[in-house]
Amino acid sequence: MSQSLATVAYLGAAILFILSLGGLSNPETSRRGNLFGMLGMALAILATVFGPRVTADGIAWIVAALVVGGGIGLYAAKTVKMTQMPELVALMHSLVGLAACLVGFASYVDTSIQLEGAEKAIHEMEIYIGILIGAVTFSGSLIAFGKLNGKIGGKPLLLPARHWLNLTALLIVIYFGYAFMQAPTVQAGMPALVIMTVIALLFGVHMVMAIGGADMPVVVSMLNSYSGWAAAATGFMLGNDLLIITGALVGSSGAILSYIMCQAMNRNFISVIAGGFGSGAPKKKAADGAAAEPQGEVVPVTSAETAELLRDAKRVIIVPGYGMAVAQAQHTVYEITKTLREKGVQVEFAIHPVAGRMPGHMNVLLAEAKVPYDIVMEMDEINADFPQADVAMVIGANDIVNPSALDDPDSPIAGMPVLEVWKAKHSIVMKRSMASGYAGVDNPLFYKENNRMLFGDAKKMLDEVLTALRA
Repeated sequence: MSQSLATVAYLGAAILFILSLGGLSNPETSRRGNLFGMLGMALAILATVFGPRVTADGIAWIVAALVVGGGIGLYAAKTVKMTQMPELVALMHSLVGLAACLVGFASYVDTSIQLEGAEKAIHEMEIYIGILIGAVTFSGSLIAFGKLNGKIGGKPLLLPARHWLNLTALLIVIYFGYAFMQAPTVQAGMPALVIMTVIALLFGVHMVMAIGGADMPVVVSMLNSYSGWAAAATGFMLGNDLLIITGALVGSSGAILSYIMCQAMNRNFISVIAGGFGSGAPKKKAADGAAAEPQGEVVPVTSAETAELLRDAKRVIIVPGYGMAVAQAQHTVYEITKTLREKGVQVEFAIHPVAGRMPGHMNVLLAEAKVPYDIVMEMDEINADFPQADVAMVIGANDIVNPSALDDPDSPIAGMPVLEVWKAKHSIVMKRSMASGYAGVDNPLFYKENNRMLFGDAKKMLDEVLTALRA
């Protein structure tokens, strides 16, 4: 394949990637968006393998790498549960960062590249920045992976003078960057490059450890942006136009998404990055030496009573959460929805756009269960309608329906918009236990007079509710 044909193929792949992003903007077109993305990546791989830069001796190595990587990806696609997707994404981001670091070091020690003057300076700057971004992405994504799967607690690690530590690290990185650029040989420049890499790795760990569970969705989106810029930096180092274009697309779209998510959660983007929010546990308000506790009494309810409330209702709003995903109860939810609509009950779904361990995944689960798109509403569309609802049914959600986000300025989730389910005539919360949510915050909703708690596995309880409804 000639260079000109490879360039055309790369351009076609870039167009397909743009179409993919456009398709993923809406659940109804998401399948098409994924298809465009797969076609674009297949075209990019073929253009790279059969392009002019790959010799006959190198094809065998590339094919072997494709088989190994493709096998791992296929295994992950078949075995990873939907509830594990966010942590899988975080882990994949770490691999992109690691790749950028390895390519950077390989490019620096590659003796076949002989550059002088401005070209040499630009190439070394690409290497330095690429490794910097890659190292931050690698270590930060590993910590995010640990937090999402529960191996690392959601409570943030807030070191004394952490902002000064970050500033000091930045100044050291700039200093060693200057030393690296001035180094006359590879041997002389390597110590500065290694020191910067270590600092970047530590910064990535510190940055994500300082962010609490309530703000982890923003972190994952932010790391997605970093991985894109790392890929773009890799493209500059390798002189690969497609990597530059694709990396820039991912980096810019990830940054925009992170900003939108911060706006939706009433967070300051810079403050989230700096670990200014998400303390993981609420501050206790002392009264006469004792910590204040939520007022009220938890009232349990049975599946039969839940079915009765739903049957008598004219309007029901269902709020799906992590618990529904874990129990894989979305198909039963659809059957309940179908049964209620056949009885003349108006049923709608309320989706929080950001919070939790699975941001954006509830739409996917409901679409999988064939829930009609037109009854699945975003938070801004449905929040004002809760006072008109007879029943608000919460399935395994916690932080996204927590009134303390609005009422308690000392709460770690203070200021975060939530679904105001307590304004409905009745609210029913389905949970396995009274354990706090991902952000580690107690929920006053459970103690409100109009709230009832349906304890147990979501799938089992919903099956019982469905049976009672059909009786």
